[in-house]
Amino acid sequence: MSGAAPRPIGQYVLKVHGRCDLSCDHCYVYEHADQSWSAKPARVGADVVARAADRIAEHAGAHGQRGVVLILHGGEPLLLGVDGMRAVLDALRARLDPVVGLDLRVHTNGMRLDERFCALFTEYGVKVGVSLDGDRAANDRHRRYRDGRSSHAGVLRAVALLRERRHLYAGILCTIDLGNDPIAVYEALLAEDPPMVELLLPHATWEVPPLRPAGVPAPYAAWLGEIYRRWNADGRPVPIRLFDSVLSAARGGASWTEAVGLEPVDLLVIDTDGQWEQADSLKVAFDGAPSTGMTVFSHSVDEAAAHPGVAARSNGRDDLCAQCRSCEVVGICGGGLYAHRYRAGSGFDNPSVYCADLKALIRQIVPAPPRSGASPDEAVHRVPAAALDSLGRGPGDDAALALLAASQLSITRALVAEVAAAQRARGRGRDDRELARVAAAGWALLCELDESHPGAVQKVMSHPFVRTWAVRRLRPAAGARTSLDQAHLAGLAAAAAIRAGISAELRLPVRDGRLHLPALGAIDVGGSAGCALVRISPDAVTCEHGGVRQTVRTVRAGGLRFPVDDLDPFRDAGEWVPSGRLSGPDWHAWRGTFAAAMRVLRAQLPDYLQGLAAGVRVVVPLARPVREATAQDTYGAAQDAYGAAQDAYGAVAVGPHPDPLVLGERVVGAFQRAKSQALSELLELCGNGEVLRVPWCAEPQRADDVLHDAYVRLALAELWRARGSPRRARDERDGLARRVDALLGSGALTPDGERFVRQMATAVD
Repeated sequence: MSGAAPRPIGQYVLKVHGRCDLSCDHCYVYEHADQSWSAKPARVGADVVARAADRIAEHAGAHGQRGVVLILHGGEPLLLGVDGMRAVLDALRARLDPVVGLDLRVHTNGMRLDERFCALFTEYGVKVGVSLDGDRAANDRHRRYRDGRSSHAGVLRAVALLRERRHLYAGILCTIDLGNDPIAVYEALLAEDPPMVELLLPHATWEVPPLRPAGVPAPYAAWLGEIYRRWNADGRPVPIRLFDSVLSAARGGASWTEAVGLEPVDLLVIDTDGQWEQADSLKVAFDGAPSTGMTVFSHSVDEAAAHPGVAARSNGRDDLCAQCRSCEVVGICGGGLYAHRYRAGSGFDNPSVYCADLKALIRQIVPAPPRSGASPDEAVHRVPAAALDSLGRGPGDDAALALLAASQLSITRALVAEVAAAQRARGRGRDDRELARVAAAGWALLCELDESHPGAVQKVMSHPFVRTWAVRRLRPAAGARTSLDQAHLAGLAAAAAIRAGISAELRLPVRDGRLHLPALGAIDVGGSAGCALVRISPDAVTCEHGGVRQTVRTVRAGGLRFPVDDLDPFRDAGEWVPSGRLSGPDWHAWRGTFAAAMRVLRAQLPDYLQGLAAGVRVVVPLARPVREATAQDTYGAAQDAYGAAQDAYGAVAVGPHPDPLVLGERVVGAFQRAKSQALSELLELCGNGEVLRVPWCAEPQRADDVLHDAYVRLALAELWRARGSPRRARDERDGLARRVDALLGSGALTPDGERFVRQMATAVD
């Protein structure tokens, strides 16, 4: 063990009730090796609560902590009753609020959650996490009453109460069972609209190993992998802590679960009798495993944190076994959950009993290293502090913008590869079989070009609507022409071949009378249907049906170049309606206004314009918006006039407007939001889908939406200041300041998110 001083403790679990009204057969408290619960009080005493609060306050003050997390647990904590729970919450708030920011949470099975508890938790600011293992069949495998009755209906009643009170809803905890269908579990959990899902491996050790079907080397990775692929194809609609932590750790960021990563575990448990204990999961190892021999009455938090068992979970790689330290994925896996390493004779100096599963899962989630000749580090995008600060201040420098673009390219490449691997285009009809062959031929050529002409493939993959297409292909809408979408692979290959300047022949699918070449344009073949042969040479591109080639057009202003795409079939990436191909007069008018807008920005916001020129790969003209924006509109009031889409980084969409000032504002606002969305994919800024109560809106707001809106307002405040409009600049600045204050005071930000927002605050000042 390292001789360093113990780290400050930032998370506490307070056992307020030591019994439970369910009899879950996988419960680590009652069903595993440690049975110390039976000799401890059923209810926590007022003296324990008071002394625990004093110890936490003392520790927070000594270490200068701004906030701590305190989770009320059990057993089943709601067995304490509303009055008993109120007494606990009142004591905690009275002693801790004057000293440190307190993030209060409760984990419950939901059986006793009702309107009275919800009102109490609203009053004291307590967030509620609920255990649910999926649909009724999945949930009832383990979570039943002692007499065998189902608990499923009761859980759903509890979750329904939380859905109506989003400010209370912390998320759902789900324990994996290989006997349950993973996609059915995933869909059942998402049906409850949780702000976060935590998927938990069933607790096990080398002495009592987990269930493993014969002949399946990594069954838990296979089970989780099915959910990961569906979740990824769905556009990651809800944070799943395990997957998000693997992705973050792979980028060199933080992990938000003990199950993976090398982040120090800064957690202590206080049992109903006041004993300081280690993590509850250790109860699966041996009787007495969580014990420290210390209590809140006799020992401080620092003394408990110095216990060898607690400290061993805070030293990262140094306290792992030799096998783990030499593993290629140790920086992501972190050795797995500490309790899962236990083996009699060697204690916890072992790999996790889930070692094979963790390795296999990580290889499914983290993109494979680049092709030979590239450094493995090139597959991992880390955000240096300088890049984060540069983006937080507003425009972002060249290095920061290049990092965003590179990370988005990696995401797109992974999605396109997943589309190709799925090969679901094969259908029963002749047309479907032909489209499947077209897709396969396109993918084969694309792979060849990726080896021989990687720059050409990169150019195509960097086109924003390639990712839009891939996401839709993996998550098809009802009635979508999936075979036709799959065959778009051939269009990607043709576009790459044209950029590479090679000779090739490919059949391309006809969509709405056109053969589409992403980032380049289209070939209009009129009334033709099915597929058409395209011949590519270094000098020309021809189609067997003839046809007129239409190219992506360009606006040039002040030496800068902006491609304008009014052809790509997937350019409706956001909640916007793109225009059709602009006619001659309309195109000339649009181009003139856009060029004038960029010239104005060169004079007013040169730093932001430089970022636009570096990061905007395509501009999409919108059809006339329902409500035309005015010069007095803020970004939030004019979202029908312009925007950026999560799945199309590098694209900004702007509605028509004759005033270059308004058009310039729209472009700046759209790209500002695109940057913050891309950064949020690269680096977790707001944890666990948090929602905020904000003074400017009656409904709770998602923390990440507040952050994105603040980031847009940062640019607009600077724009209106540069334009000499102090009232508009002040309005945007005040709106930004309110959002910055709300975010910094919420506890919803990760350390990286706090740093980013503080840079915005500095820019405001």
